[in-house]
Amino acid sequence: MTLHYIVICSLILAGICSAIVIFDIVILGNKQHMMIMNFVYPITMLYAGPIGLWFYYTIGRKSTHKAVMEAKNKGEKPPNKRKPYWQSVCVGVLHCGSGCTLGDIIAETTLIFFPLVIFGKEIFGAWAVDYILALFIGILFQYYSIKPMKGLSVKEGLKQAIKADTLSLTFWQIGMYGWMAIATWLIFDHKLHASKPLFWFMMQIAMFCGFMTAFPINWWLIKKGIKEEM
Repeated sequence: MTLHYIVICSLILAGICSAIVIFDIVILGNKQHMMIMNFVYPITMLYAGPIGLWFYYTIGRKSTHKAVMEAKNKGEKPPNKRKPYWQSVCVGVLHCGSGCTLGDIIAETTLIFFPLVIFGKEIFGAWAVDYILALFIGILFQYYSIKPMKGLSVKEGLKQAIKADTLSLTFWQIGMYGWMAIATWLIFDHKLHASKPLFWFMMQIAMFCGFMTAFPINWWLIKKGIKEEM
């Protein structure tokens, strides 16, 4: 019973945190300088909750259009360009993770009604669909970051987006799959159903695991110039 309350509270809290960020961006006008980040942060709140909210207000707010333009008008370096490297890596990971999160939500919800079995198990079918959708959305998110930032053509923008996000997204999904495998076969010893709150609570934890497995590869990708520093 205690676990049930924890699950419900976590999901409700995540929804509230996402709503707070949407309110801050849309109603209060604190839009991000990079358009796609206006979607990244609300999606991030769906699993990160209060931790994500702390990150948004302490680090994400450095990259609002207001903050960037105010600094430029004063002839100063924008605050988003003055943050420590690890913070830039975190933003890059969240950018990748939001595509994964959205892809996983769409995939898992769809598979409630249209399950796919691979190697005799629905979970493997779900993971395959998760990855395909997450990769598609992740590359789309990356495209809308890189193309305006570098002024690239559509073809070159897509090429750079695929190059920048495929490894990052793959490592995120590895962390996510790892936790869901542990939850399914070791903790609960049965399939978790996407129609139940417990599944989504486990997915929240899985996304944190995805963040941890994607952080080192993002550090390397950004350091090598394969992925843009955000």
